[in-house]
Amino acid sequence: MNAPMVRQPTDKIYDIPVRTIDGEMTTLAQYTGQLLLVVNVASECGFTKQYAGLEALYRRFKDQGVTVLGFPCNQFGGQEPGTEAQIKQFCSAEYGVTFPLFAKIDVNGPNTHALFRLLKTQAKGILGTESIKWNFTKFLVDRSGKVVDRYGSNVTPTEVEQAIAELLANTQTRQEASV
Repeated sequence: MNAPMVRQPTDKIYDIPVRTIDGEMTTLAQYTGQLLLVVNVASECGFTKQYAGLEALYRRFKDQGVTVLGFPCNQFGGQEPGTEAQIKQFCSAEYGVTFPLFAKIDVNGPNTHALFRLLKTQAKGILGTESIKWNFTKFLVDRSGKVVDRYGSNVTPTEVEQAIAELLANTQTRQEASV
């Protein structure tokens, strides 16, 4: 008798299974080689207005291989109570969000999604803790899939823009040097 197939934990961000906001299972493999800004988001949070900044960042840099990935989370004050369909509608209607959104997940505790477990391991928070403190924590991931930095909720997308521009410039410089 064959044993059930068990998915082993991975240390590669692109291999981690995720569910899109529309319910499709996939991985992050389609984002291989891109800079990623991975964010736990919520529709009823004091930081919800950051959706506008995240969308602006995405539109500004998407043609340069930068993608914002939004992962709704209801763990902080119940600030994401809606269904995936409601979340998608809200983000589109209120903020014109076009960056990829995914199904609601946990970012802390025993049901922490594997993606956020990996992100938190690679970039500790305040005082070296792994725990995410609130919605709109941001992880900047380089083109090789390694977390470069972690930003708390109070850091706006505009404040992350400089780090993205520097990573893009460094990538361009390395590409030019190898030619």
